[in-house]
Amino acid sequence: MKFLYIGIVVVVVVTLRLWMFRARRKRRATEDQVPGATHDRMVKSPLLGSARARIGRAVGEPLGTVGIIAMREITERVRGRILRVGTLLILVVVAAAIVIPTLDSSSGGLTAQTVGIVGPLSPQIEQVVNSAAKQDQDSVRFVREPSITAAKAALRSGRLDFTIADADLVLLNQPATSSSSPADPTLVQDVAEYLGVVRAYEAAGLTRAQAAQVDQAKAVPVHTLQPGTKTKSKAVSIIGLVLLFFMLTQYCTWILIGVMQEKSSRVVEVLLATVRPIQLLGGKVLGIGMVALGQATLVLGFALVLGEAVGSNLLHGAEPVALLAELLWLVLGYAFYCWVYAAAGSTAERQDQVQTLVLPLSIPVLVGYVFSITVASSGKPDLLFKILAYVPLTAPFCMSVLVSLSQVTWWEFVLSVLVSLAATVGMAIFAARIYRRAVLRTGGRVKVRELLAGSAH
Repeated sequence: MKFLYIGIVVVVVVTLRLWMFRARRKRRATEDQVPGATHDRMVKSPLLGSARARIGRAVGEPLGTVGIIAMREITERVRGRILRVGTLLILVVVAAAIVIPTLDSSSGGLTAQTVGIVGPLSPQIEQVVNSAAKQDQDSVRFVREPSITAAKAALRSGRLDFTIADADLVLLNQPATSSSSPADPTLVQDVAEYLGVVRAYEAAGLTRAQAAQVDQAKAVPVHTLQPGTKTKSKAVSIIGLVLLFFMLTQYCTWILIGVMQEKSSRVVEVLLATVRPIQLLGGKVLGIGMVALGQATLVLGFALVLGEAVGSNLLHGAEPVALLAELLWLVLGYAFYCWVYAAAGSTAERQDQVQTLVLPLSIPVLVGYVFSITVASSGKPDLLFKILAYVPLTAPFCMSVLVSLSQVTWWEFVLSVLVSLAATVGMAIFAARIYRRAVLRTGGRVKVRELLAGSAH
């Protein structure tokens, strides 16, 4: 049943991807048939049309200018099919991760086990078997067999799951751990252990009252020096890392492509005649960042509401602090990397140049993601991982994992946040300088060495 649900989800995802691909091809074909359509659309955009007068009035107000540019980016991204289809795909995957385990667990119920009995069955043995079945969430039905031979025949035919012979032997047709065996391996193991304990009581000469007193013995308390890692926290941490990786790469790539398209279409020359480079770049970064934060909040809220509605325990055990840390580091990670991608986009003016830039820029993100997934799965961060939690390139992944594993104090978390904020400010100043020098230079990709060696315009 589980594979059926997974197959349905895969079919839905593939269908949506094919629909998005065909719609994109159709739109591109329409634009190619109309000469200058792309250029006209960009010239008539809200920023260059009616909003241009408002930008002119807001030249002395950096916040107002940046806000108008940010609203333009938000409007373009929200109207685009890529965001809507991408968000739908994410929601489908999240829904599948939450609903499928619930359906699988809810359809299981009690496992019915038919147990053959050869020889006498004392009330004590029957109580032992029923207690083991209750503990293992099984239901037991006893069937009397006249002999071992008859019990073996019933086991081969599948009428019996396993047999208890003379209260000192458990008989199966094949190992309980086999995938084709009808017997519950845990129940078989527990029954065998309990029967051995009963035989030990009888051999020791214990009365029924003495044996009952031994059975009621409670385990001594167990204390640990370090808190353990909850399985649910690991699952939530891994899901958060996947979403963080996806969103960082997606939205930062949008910035890179957006800067490249404005440069190649020469629209940026008109914009820079009215606004400063840092305002134009800041508005683009802020607008796309707001879209990223909105999408992340939507996905998190959807997961919480759906999990509560279907009774899923996937998010149970996950501390609210860990969820908030994932959201915070999405913002901080985007705030740092967006300036890096924006500066890189200003050095390119063709699509093939963008593709050569994306790979080296995504290497630190990929390293932090893979390393964090490994540590989140094992629950044992080493010294190198803890050091990377303070490096702005990898902190969004590493620090969020340390929070979910309860391996970091509040002041260490705050210190990592402050380091990332300081690095973001420095990167923003550096990216604005690169952007100002490179965005108006055409005729090929500009080398970073040339920009660093050149003087500011």
